[in-house]
Amino acid sequence: MRFVALGDSFTEGVGDPAPTLPNGVRGWADRVAEQLALVDPHALYANLAVRGKKLGQVIAEQVEPAIALQPTLVTIYAGGNDILRPSIDIDRLAVEYDKTVARIAATGATVALFTGFDTAKSPVFNKTRGRTAIYNELLREIADNHSALIIDYWRFAEYNDPRMWDVDRLHMSSIGHKRMAVRVLETLRSEHVIQSEELGPLPLVGRRKAFRSNVAWAKEYVGPWIGRRIRGTSSGDSLTARWPELRPVLSTLP
Repeated sequence: MRFVALGDSFTEGVGDPAPTLPNGVRGWADRVAEQLALVDPHALYANLAVRGKKLGQVIAEQVEPAIALQPTLVTIYAGGNDILRPSIDIDRLAVEYDKTVARIAATGATVALFTGFDTAKSPVFNKTRGRTAIYNELLREIADNHSALIIDYWRFAEYNDPRMWDVDRLHMSSIGHKRMAVRVLETLRSEHVIQSEELGPLPLVGRRKAFRSNVAWAKEYVGPWIGRRIRGTSSGDSLTARWPELRPVLSTLP
């Protein structure tokens, strides 16, 4: 098994803190690699994902290095940062995505793609729901064209629970990453020993406390995010890929 993960913050692992690991995060891809290594102790793993990257950047910066690693499994999650921009040509995006998947699939590697999450219940990101739905349909067609697997994030209703999300409300929490690892492994039909956490009922939050929480969140996360958009910068500009080369999983991860 030679597993290479491509994409943005979703695959880098943002929201799942691990101070001793590169970039200070762990994420679902590391967790998937760990489980694959339980089946194949000689499994190799690389993660080229960097937060903030748009689809064009993922293609330009990650695809050829990934192919050079001669992977047997490639996961790609990209396009989410494009969808959040003020304007987007989803059809053009899909054309480039199709070419990319074709290029990787031609190597003989298994390719796994992710749909975008359904933000219907998000008071902040629900305005992007229509874009994401169109993107998802085009993505499913791309998967059909190249016999790629689909991890259908759009249909994962458990992510409507706020505990599945980090405090920034944009990235998955450690619980969310752990659950995503299970979903990926199920799609790959791979054995695993990850135990999903029972969250129980949501605690009740009063209106005043919720309002204060929303104000604090907007100040700490929304303001800086808008500022980066205005300046044309990204949270990942100073970062590099966490695991840029294939390495034995069991000697890489704690």
